Amino acid sequence: MKNEFTLAFNEVLEEKQLPKEVILKALESAMVSAYRRAVNASSAQHVEAKIDPDTGKVIIYAEKEVVDSVQDERTEVSLTEAKRYDPNIEIEQMIVVESTPRDFGRVAAQTARQVIQQRIRDAERQAQLAYYEKQLGEIVSGVVQAINAQGLTIGLEMKAEGTMPRKEMIGSERFRMHDRVRALISEVKDSPRGPQIILSRTHRNFLRRLLENEVPEIYHGVVEIRSIAREPGERAKVAVSATQSGIDPVGACVGIRGVRIQAIVRELHDEKIDVIEWNPDSAVYIAKAISPARVSGVYLNEKSPNGKTATVVVPEDQLSLAIGRDGQNARLAAKLTGWRIDIKSVPEATADTLHKLANDAAYMPLAQAEADNIQNIEAMLGRKADGRPLTPEEYTQMSQFIDRIEKRNARRQQPEIRPEETSTIELRSMIAPVLFLQNILDSGLPEHVANLLQEAGFATTGDLLIAAKVRADDILKVNGIGPKAMQEINKLVDRMLPTLAPAAPAAAPAEVEAPAPVEEAPAAPEGQIEEQPTAEAPVEVVAPEEPAAPVVEEEEETSLDQIFTLKPEVLQPTVETEEEEDDSSGGKGKGKKKKKSKHVEVVYDPDRDVVVARKKHKRGGGEWSEWEE
Repeated sequence: MKNEFTLAFNEVLEEKQLPKEVILKALESAMVSAYRRAVNASSAQHVEAKIDPDTGKVIIYAEKEVVDSVQDERTEVSLTEAKRYDPNIEIEQMIVVESTPRDFGRVAAQTARQVIQQRIRDAERQAQLAYYEKQLGEIVSGVVQAINAQGLTIGLEMKAEGTMPRKEMIGSERFRMHDRVRALISEVKDSPRGPQIILSRTHRNFLRRLLENEVPEIYHGVVEIRSIAREPGERAKVAVSATQSGIDPVGACVGIRGVRIQAIVRELHDEKIDVIEWNPDSAVYIAKAISPARVSGVYLNEKSPNGKTATVVVPEDQLSLAIGRDGQNARLAAKLTGWRIDIKSVPEATADTLHKLANDAAYMPLAQAEADNIQNIEAMLGRKADGRPLTPEEYTQMSQFIDRIEKRNARRQQPEIRPEETSTIELRSMIAPVLFLQNILDSGLPEHVANLLQEAGFATTGDLLIAAKVRADDILKVNGIGPKAMQEINKLVDRMLPTLAPAAPAAAPAEVEAPAPVEEAPAAPEGQIEEQPTAEAPVEVVAPEEPAAPVVEEEEETSLDQIFTLKPEVLQPTVETEEEEDDSSGGKGKGKKKKKSKHVEVVYDPDRDVVVARKKHKRGGGEWSEWEE
């Protein structure tokens, strides 16, 4: 039967939910302290306590000096007593012996109880600290226990208390006693009175965690939160992107009829939330960040003395909407994108552009090319200054004028062509033009890989080939493109290697010695299309002839116009079959009939910039020959 100590010990373990080893260590330390108080032992003396968890018996061991005659039982032990523990012990040596006092009773037990309680409280605080350090940056729920001028005191799990300062509360919120509150753990600090847990409802990560809880696509990584800008209680902007094709990131966050985003809005006390789609193009990204205002143009300047600056031009009726109340919309867009944003109306931006053309040395060379337009634009601004209305067409002309000047100036300020850009230009000349017309979805890549690349801006097969050869890192930066997808892309490049062979110059065929042409037959050589003086002239596709081949029924010809309406990939070969006698039997008896296949293909020849017809047929050796013209 278990004694009272065992029952009490197990009760403490169950109540405090602490490890057994922690309680035993606390008890042993308490007994050592009680022993030192009971016998007034020095703190320099080594003392140990052992507790039997089954019986509750406490044994004290103390280090003492071996002497002939004991004068102080606290620090000395006789030689006879010492030899019970170590037969080889000698006088003046130190030994650890049992030193449990006979009267180790009520006073010692009371002292031990106080020490045990203190140690248990310390263990509880350490357990709370370790638990909430792991919860840092996560949302917790608690009950309001106290309200004061400094903020709220909220009761949490494990009998812990969290503090929410006034600055971490949404301004329009009002809480009462016993209200349940959700908040983000923003900071956890250790203190003598226990872990100090700081809660926040204004932190931007609070909105991030709410989105993760409400939107399964974000929680599972299908939709990624790129950036968050927030003014608590007023407005927030969230930029999201999809990591898989076929996913609408904005629609996933908003939900059907806005049910997902409305739940978050209610939690944030009617804080307005704008969800926009992230874009790798900074100009497009900034234009979306200015929403709901309509943007006419975005012009970037990364070399500005004030840092990366974007000039956003909006219609005159959209200026107040783009700026927002007290500049709120512009501030949030700047925080979201990381760009300094300067918003101007079309007339204001036009006046600034005219000023730059007249006074800025970087814009002056463009003034000559725009001399006629400048006079027209100045007349429009004059009428605007006089209070006369302008037509929508005139506003459009001013927008086009700004766009034209800014883009020309940006091109003039571009650095010289780098070696990789030079290789890109050379590589483009080696690739057949038809591949720049072929949609990347028709390139032969797996569908999900092609969709990801298309969303990343790789529209054609030619664009992908150039990027794979020159800027392979740009492909790996695409969300969702990993090692397996890169292997498929490399396989496509390997299949296209013949296409990447350098194209012969246009004048090269004229320099090659060729047999003298027959005057009576000016037709082009077999399998080659005769080039016409103009591109508009019709081109006749001549099918190659096979010597000694039986006469077969001619296939319906495909006109050149029909060819160019087809997809840019190589046309599928047509198959004709005919029956002929088998002479393999040496003329004995009636030969069996066999089928003969003839494949005809119409392809584009990049070396000669013409369309040719080719035929594949079986030769006498039994092997299929290469494609012949």
